[in-house]
Amino acid sequence: MDRNPPEGTGPVHVPLGHVVANEKWRGSQLAQGMQGKVKLVFEDGLAPVDFYLSVRSCILYITEADLVAGNSYRKRLVRVRNSSNLQGIAIVEKTPTSEQYFPAIQKFTVLDLGMVLLPVASQMEASCIIIQLVQEQTKEPSKNPFLRKKQAQLSEPFLLRTVQQIPGVGKIKASLLLQKFPSIQQLSNASIQELEQVVGPAAAQQIHVFFTQSR
Repeated sequence: MDRNPPEGTGPVHVPLGHVVANEKWRGSQLAQGMQGKVKLVFEDGLAPVDFYLSVRSCILYITEADLVAGNSYRKRLVRVRNSSNLQGIAIVEKTPTSEQYFPAIQKFTVLDLGMVLLPVASQMEASCIIIQLVQEQTKEPSKNPFLRKKQAQLSEPFLLRTVQQIPGVGKIKASLLLQKFPSIQQLSNASIQELEQVVGPAAAQQIHVFFTQSR
């Protein structure tokens, strides 16, 4: 059965090179960090989304205050995850104050929902990530249809960063793992034997423990 887009996650027109931002971010450090780098358009009624990068890709920004306040952020993540027309990326403020709450949102977002999660120390760092995503999107597409399909996956480099957060997995191993298991769901369901073929026994054990203990 097809998933229907929840209220607030319907198609939003996003011109190339633009970011459509939730009105609540007007005047914020995050918005100021993007000024002059990308063209920002502010709109009301975008909840639960904070930033649209295209008609199909969006950012949910979870602040330090959101983490400390409790689990209300989960409803926002689930609404986007359940939308059939959106690819969501969660950007989460990981600070000395919110660090103790970070493992919970990491497990929920990455393991339970299979979404990309990117920790940031500040809104300025987050603005750099969003700019990078927009720049990736506006690159001239390759004439090779296979490469063009690959370029369309805006979250690919950030999925790599997500996998690198698993203990014992660096950039090289993360890249190898994603070649074999191209999604978080497939990686979390892989057996130790399958993982060993990619990263060896020691790392395979660490990855298996990470996913099984997190559940």
